[in-house]
Amino acid sequence: MLTKRLIACFDIIDGRVTKAVRFQDNIDVAPAHELAESMYRAQIDELIFYDITASNEQRPIDIKVVASVAEKVFIPFTVGGGIKTLDDMYAALKAGAEKISVDSMAVRNPKIIEQGAKAFGSQCIVLSTQVKRTSEPKFKSGYEVFIDGARVATGLDAVEWLKQGQELGAGEVCLNSIDNDGTLGGYDIELMKLAENAVSIPLIASGGAGEPRHLLELFTQTQSGAAIISSMLYSPRLERNFSVEELKKELSENNINVRI
Repeated sequence: MLTKRLIACFDIIDGRVTKAVRFQDNIDVAPAHELAESMYRAQIDELIFYDITASNEQRPIDIKVVASVAEKVFIPFTVGGGIKTLDDMYAALKAGAEKISVDSMAVRNPKIIEQGAKAFGSQCIVLSTQVKRTSEPKFKSGYEVFIDGARVATGLDAVEWLKQGQELGAGEVCLNSIDNDGTLGGYDIELMKLAENAVSIPLIASGGAGEPRHLLELFTQTQSGAAIISSMLYSPRLERNFSVEELKKELSENNINVRI
């Protein structure tokens, strides 16, 4: 049985971690490198770091912040935001990242997925996708892809985009529900089931986790290999935050294989 992974995801603005609800009303949390060290010591399995204003501001990812986080952690570390070229990918990897996440630029230039996979290996390329429910008939999956921090609709069907990403060489998908993001109401299980039936590469579920039972629902009802649990760990909106230890204990006691 494969080990399920718990991932802390940092949305970064000016070197600091923020938390939002459906990509709006960001609340400042902490300096990225300090929270990264705290999560590492708490034995989180992986970190994902998004420079969330880079694409919208049309600038490269903040390499200094990438390096400051990489100095504090010795676990898999993925970075995204403002990645436009192979040179951008190389700079992030050189600064200490292990994997590169592509999102808005991948939609604008899908070949960046293929180029990155050929240059650094598919295992290095994560296709990060923000999707939203829609009733428009042209979206057969019922979900549309959005980019630029969920600000811009693309006209792409979510499932078809995931298939294309896999064909181009992405080694993993981080799939975020805009509708559930930051709401603390649980993951979009239907969305994850659609994705697992469409692609064979590993899936990371994102958006909505607020309590341990949401993780249990995800891992028992879908084949997702990993879950992002940011709000549960450090959101100022929660009356109390959960520790990585108690989340893993809860999962282990319910026969979910996690790294203890």
